Amino acid sequence: MRTMKGAARNQAKKRLFKKVKGYRGGRGGLMRTAKETLVRAGVYAFRDRRVRKREFRKLWIIRINAAVRERGLRYSEFIHGLEKANLGLDRKSLSEMAIHDPAGFDAVVARVKEALAA
Repeated sequence: MRTMKGAARNQAKKRLFKKVKGYRGGRGGLMRTAKETLVRAGVYAFRDRRVRKREFRKLWIIRINAAVRERGLRYSEFIHGLEKANLGLDRKSLSEMAIHDPAGFDAVVARVKEALAA
């Protein structure tokens, strides 16, 4: 007797269509199209989890550069001075400091200027 997947296939379809709920047109209702779309969505998700990190780093660098230029330095000089002054601050915390704690950021810039002058 030929076996058929019956319940297992129905469960698999149910899981698939639950994942593509809200997709437009055939992407939400047709088996093959839904599968293809889901695979592609997974690829984009995987890629963009890494892209997000790059984008945030770019944003922090832009913010730091803007804040540092107001104080008479360039970004590259500032980062070099940070290393010379042995200040272990990352770009995320520096950008937050530049926005929310200008006085603290001024102190960091002053230390960097001292290190560069020495």
